[in-house]
Amino acid sequence: MLEILAPAGSMEALRAAVQNRADAVYLGCGNFNARQSAKNFTPQTLDEAVKYCHVRGVQVHLTLNTLVSDREMGQAAELIRTAARENVDAFIVQDLGIVQLCRQIAPHIPIHGSTQMSVHSLDGVRLCAAMGIRRVVLSRELSREEIRYICAASPVEIEVFGHGALCMCYSGQCYMSAVIGGRSGNRGRCAQPCRQSYGYTHWVEKYPLSLKDNCLVSYLRELQEMGVTSLKLEGRMKRPEYVATVTAVYRQALDSGQVTKGMMDALYTAFNRQGFTDGYYTGRVDQDMFGTRQQTQEDPAWLQAARQSYESGEAQLVDLTFRAVVTAEGSSLTAVDPHGRACTAAGPRPELARNLPLTGAMLAQRVAKTGGTPYRCVEVRTRVDPGLTISAAAINAMRRDVLNQLTALRARREEHPLRKPKAVPQYKGPTGLPGLTIQVTGREQLTPKLLNLETAMLYVPIHILLEDMELTARLVQRGRLAAALPRIVHDGEMPKLRAGLQNLAALGVRDVLAGNLGLLICAREAGMRIHGDFGLNIYNSTAMNVLRGLELASATASFEMTLPQIRDLSKAVDTELIAYGRLSLMVTEQCLIRGRNGECTCHLSAAKLTDKTGAEFPIIRDGDSCRSVLLNGKKLSWLDRQEDLAKLGLWAVRLLFTTENSREVDRVLGEYLDPVPLDPGSCTRGLYLRGVE
Repeated sequence: MLEILAPAGSMEALRAAVQNRADAVYLGCGNFNARQSAKNFTPQTLDEAVKYCHVRGVQVHLTLNTLVSDREMGQAAELIRTAARENVDAFIVQDLGIVQLCRQIAPHIPIHGSTQMSVHSLDGVRLCAAMGIRRVVLSRELSREEIRYICAASPVEIEVFGHGALCMCYSGQCYMSAVIGGRSGNRGRCAQPCRQSYGYTHWVEKYPLSLKDNCLVSYLRELQEMGVTSLKLEGRMKRPEYVATVTAVYRQALDSGQVTKGMMDALYTAFNRQGFTDGYYTGRVDQDMFGTRQQTQEDPAWLQAARQSYESGEAQLVDLTFRAVVTAEGSSLTAVDPHGRACTAAGPRPELARNLPLTGAMLAQRVAKTGGTPYRCVEVRTRVDPGLTISAAAINAMRRDVLNQLTALRARREEHPLRKPKAVPQYKGPTGLPGLTIQVTGREQLTPKLLNLETAMLYVPIHILLEDMELTARLVQRGRLAAALPRIVHDGEMPKLRAGLQNLAALGVRDVLAGNLGLLICAREAGMRIHGDFGLNIYNSTAMNVLRGLELASATASFEMTLPQIRDLSKAVDTELIAYGRLSLMVTEQCLIRGRNGECTCHLSAAKLTDKTGAEFPIIRDGDSCRSVLLNGKKLSWLDRQEDLAKLGLWAVRLLFTTENSREVDRVLGEYLDPVPLDPGSCTRGLYLRGVE
């Protein structure tokens, strides 16, 4: 049966989800979850939440889905231990270092790969499985055909995002809030700049980055038949009434197989952004997917009905079987829950009936009265000797006693041994000036000056290398060439990528730059050395050691880190840092250039978005696809402070060329060789000094 996984941003929202028949809830505790602005839970209220849920047969998944720094790893380890002692049922994780930490401390608790891991292909799922992850939450941009393909061959459970707010960017790949405001979405502090207004070339009050909320309520049986394990409902930042309504509608739709107008009206009333969309799921990726939140008057009747659903009493959620015995020797009542846990209460010795003797049917009727409790009687087996009687009060007392015992048993903590995490090996990087890597996005950026410069690695998009084999042969002869892979490659595009890698391998290309877990398997199959790009979100030493275990040749430190954090990072693999270039803020399934006038010309022309302050954000393509990469307007530059970078133990610093023409490329190369002072009007130090929240 498809699991309905509901959000719980507070204890009230948790009750709303449970009483409206969620199968599981997900919640945050402490500082390591992607909704820092929700009320969330403390270790004390987490204990209450887990007991409440477990008594009622509902699982609790703890969100640990943020990036964690080295200094925070001890605190994260303590939270993992606390949650494990409280018997949470799963950890939802983004950071590769936290995956490792969970496995070391509490190996009995399943790890679910968060949508923040940006997994959108079968190879990505397989790699997660190899790392010990038992469920993967797929990227929200996948179509029904892509989900079906992954489910058919997945070695682990698959979870799909079913209802709620859609990020414009692939989850885990959005750096916009961090770069422009210091509030990192990867750290749970997203300021939602995608919901602001932007224009093309100049600002207008339009919303080209604001998507409607997702709604897959009409496809639940189809998702279940595909083999999807769980359907996630978004909303930890939303009110309990929203959680109650959405959970109830999805439960009713799944159980009945029908979606009525009344159910859709309830969803619209609870929250919408000019309607809902199923565009990614159905493959209709177009302008109809966009919408903004409209201010409307609250419906008092809806609020009252939603609150009553979780405040007016207990929903009977747990099926019980009773065995009731009344014999000359005595009386007893046993209750057995769906997991076979049994509790027994003894009653008084029955008396001889003076008038109407007790029958099995009469006893069963009295035992079955479980109203006001989380339990539902589905069967009563009786044994009653003839001619005896027992009072209704005695039967009621046995029932209360046995249900209290069962509640205590179901809420009891299970003891599992918890382990100490292993010490993280600290690898020192090289001393002195790091080498130079250069990444280009266009062929015209491969200037003679660039090609004559000594580099540790030259990253060239794979589609450029495949389009011109003569150029590729010359670059191979030059040496230290890597094919830069797109960050997003769906399963339907993987055969072309695999063939391309094989062709490049035959020409002598031996290295690739990969920014997604789903690309590591095909690169390894092609015999390539893998250099990890910033999209892997490496933020701590434990994650660096995971990459060492995956046999990566190098890794790019997250540009959300500070220089001291990068300095102290274990250099378990060769480490590089982006020292110049326009940083990626988003990578989107939507073609942002098509959003300008309804026509896709991204292969012919560039574009930019402008916000109300006049800040500009150029748009380029992700490889040769119609997916868009939104760039920061200001260029990151540390060209004039290379001595600071020399203290970090880096293998290399990277010059990242995106929108630059050949003349600008040569100018930047000149400034690398002969630094000039930073121009604060066009350049920024990025987050390396100020860090992120």
